[in-house]
Amino acid sequence: MASFHLIRYPGRDAMRYMAFDRPVLRGTGGLAFWRLLGTGRGDSMTLGADLRRWALFAVWDGEDALERFLARSPVAARWWERAEESWHVRLVPVSSRGAWGGRDPLAAAHVPHARAAGSAGPGDGPVAVLTRASIRPRRLAAFYRSIADVDRELRRGPGRLASVGAGEWPLARQATFSLWEDEDAASRFAYRTAAHRGVVARVRRERWYAEEMFARFVPYGSQGTWDGRDPLPGPG
Repeated sequence: MASFHLIRYPGRDAMRYMAFDRPVLRGTGGLAFWRLLGTGRGDSMTLGADLRRWALFAVWDGEDALERFLARSPVAARWWERAEESWHVRLVPVSSRGAWGGRDPLAAAHVPHARAAGSAGPGDGPVAVLTRASIRPRRLAAFYRSIADVDRELRRGPGRLASVGAGEWPLARQATFSLWEDEDAASRFAYRTAAHRGVVARVRRERWYAEEMFARFVPYGSQGTWDGRDPLPGPG
């Protein structure tokens, strides 16, 4: 299983906490893969960082490992004690392709047709999508010139519940986490919007990325708020 956590701290404490959290996360039992990510402003994928907010994407050996982390880790304790706002969601991986750091961190975690506790199965309810890419330095200008139209399509996309742009390294290593009402809504944006289709074609033709990954999940068990609300419908 996987999880995604979005944390906002008062002031600029986020940068300091990210540095402190890395050695703790490296030593966390049952944490198979993780990335701390800076985030963009609001729900935009374009240039501009929100220095008060960061995200954690994590892959766990099982639900028990996540529960131990939430109950015992000083990282999680800080979320409750010092964060101005936090939102957390559990994720059942349904599909992924590509690589992150040379491997697919979800390769052993896919659960086709899974029904997570308290959630609908794939196609029957909300879908979470994670995309990430390492952009080749010589393609950075082309990428950022083209991303504004895609960003507008994403934010206006029918069925989009929430989205955030993120990155593990400024400019060149970028990710997007988005929530959709259902599989159809996510697919409409991915395959039927003109700007997104055009960028995908250029990515392939001009080899913009040195590495990329695309994954879909069934989200469940959300907790907290994201910009003042829980974007997932239902009891969470």
